[in-house]
Amino acid sequence: MTALMKLRYAATAAIAVFGILAGAAQADELADIKAAGEINIGIFSDFPPFSSASADMSIKGYDVDVAQKIADGLGVKLNLVSVTGQNRIAYLNDDRVDLLMSVGYSKERAEVIDFAAPYAPYYIAVIGPAALKVSGKEDLADKTVAVNRGTLEDTSLTAAAPGSAAIQRFENYNSVIQAFISGQTQLMVVGNDVGAQVLARQDELKPEQKFQLLSSPSHIALRKGEEGLKKAVNDSVAAMIADGSLDASSKSWLKAPLNPENLKD
Repeated sequence: MTALMKLRYAATAAIAVFGILAGAAQADELADIKAAGEINIGIFSDFPPFSSASADMSIKGYDVDVAQKIADGLGVKLNLVSVTGQNRIAYLNDDRVDLLMSVGYSKERAEVIDFAAPYAPYYIAVIGPAALKVSGKEDLADKTVAVNRGTLEDTSLTAAAPGSAAIQRFENYNSVIQAFISGQTQLMVVGNDVGAQVLARQDELKPEQKFQLLSSPSHIALRKGEEGLKKAVNDSVAAMIADGSLDASSKSWLKAPLNPENLKD
């Protein structure tokens, strides 16, 4: 074999090896999930009403309903993986989970992960008793309002409320809820996750959502470049909206019908 032939052979072999490695790097996650017969989805284990332990110690909630529907649509077994706010992005990019539930969109996150369509409403709302007429920020004038100090709820309320509103700031959500339930304040401002728990338990007070201050829906996150999986997730969410199952989960867990407007970034 001449020196030129040897050089060409080596180059051909190198290209072949590179092609194998490139193919592995670009493996289709959706195909891998179907081949394995299971999907690993990361959720918060204590994030009611989206996910939390039930009486039989199984994890249930809005996110679990959606995760199960995605798994069913793919024809695979669902494995729920407990994650935290600190480790979940690493879990996704290290291939320890295939998807993440309850991820808010941000430009910074979009640099390292991808986002499927929004599936869960997250918004900050003013909540008050049904008997109290409040429909917009101008109606907060001369009202007492409880809010968790230093949170996004606090800054949103402060920006919207008239000067005569009496904002009472507390150190945690339990104190905010207690102030509202006890009548110390007429209204409270919380996220719809916290609000759902109050709406579900206070039949006598008959609390209701008056209006929203801010909306930032939750997305399902996945690794970058997984267009097949992204389409499958988007198709599942669209099917859940079309057949009413997402609305049913919203009524069950969030104690409110699903408003498609709350799924817009």
